[in-house]
Parts: sequence; C-alpha cells; structure tokens
Amino acid sequence: MKFSSLTLGIVLSIVSTAPAFAEPPAEAEAVSVPADYRVGAGDLLEVSVWREESLNKQVLVRPDGGITFPLIGDLTAGGRTVAEVKADVATRLAEFISDPEVNVAVINVNHKIYVLGRVNKPGEFVTPNRVDVMQALAMAGGLTPFADDDNIKIIRRGEGDEVSFPFDYDEVASGDSLEQNILLQRGDVIVVP
Repeated sequence: MKFSSLTLGIVLSIVSTAPAFAEPPAEAEAVSVPADYRVGAGDLLEVSVWREESLNKQVLVRPDGGITFPLIGDLTAGGRTVAEVKADVATRLAEFISDPEVNVAVINVNHKIYVLGRVNKPGEFVTPNRVDVMQALAMAGGLTPFADDDNIKIIRRGEGDEVSFPFDYDEVASGDSLEQNILLQRGDVIVVP
C-alpha cells in the first residue's frame, strides 16, 4: 500500500500530538462541613473501610435520602450527620467484618439556595456550608436600586408546610434586628420584591 507524503505527514502529526498515556483522574477531596451538617439529597459521600479496598465507594444520596452500599444494602443518610452515617455503616458492616474501621467524608455538597426578584444576579446558588441572608444577597450581586428592601421574604418548605420569614435589609445592615439574618437551609428561597 502506498502513502503519499502528505498522508504520511498527517498521520505522523496526529501520532506525535496524541498523549502517550492518559493521566489518571485526580482523587476527589472531601469538603469541609461543620459537625452538625445534615447530609441531603444530591450530596456525594465517600465511604471507605480500612483494609477493605473493595468497600471504598463514592455514593450519591438519592432524592429519598437513601444510599446503597455493598454488603449492607440500603440505609438512610439524608437528614443525618456524617458521624451518624459512619456509625450506622460500621454497625451494619460488623455483621460481616470484625471491627470495621469506617470513614465517611462529604465529597460534594448539594446545598442549594435560591435568590429571586430584584437582585443583580438572581438564581440558584450552591453553597458548601450554610450561609445567612446577607451573604446570600451578596452572592446574588446585591439589591437593585428598585428593590423593596424592607419587605424581603425568606420562604422555607418544611414537613408538609411552608414558613415565611420577614427580612428588613436596612435594619440588618445598620446593625439592628440581627436576629432576622438567619442561617439558610437547603432549598430556602429569598424573594426580593
């Protein structure tokens, strides 16, 4: 089979620019979360068992709050702290492994809040840790000149109901009524009229 010099040049060019080997993916690093952080749907957890390589897994928390792990099957992670999930996995693995050394780390947090209305950048924001109302408004680029800054509402969906919290930007910004500057929970919506 004959190759023209142009064809051979193209082939050599492609071969010389192709990487010799693919680099392995970088190891996922744990996200720093407070001890009282509650795992929620969409969070990615890394569960590892010392000396049991086949039991080192990353698991995604399902919308129902559950995860599935080898040997033990389904367990509830949503609404629990990392320490509680770790203890549950260790207890269940103890039926199969003598004194399992379990570690659970949060790799990716799916803690979303929403800021709507008269802010400069409305939308959905993923926060690695909880933020308060003032921090969320700053993430949204601050209020627009036409915002009704004394009638802001925080809407929180609970177990079968919704609760609305009032927020007066001017009062909080001047250092008064700081109790209004609450820590936001997963799924909270700030509405700026």
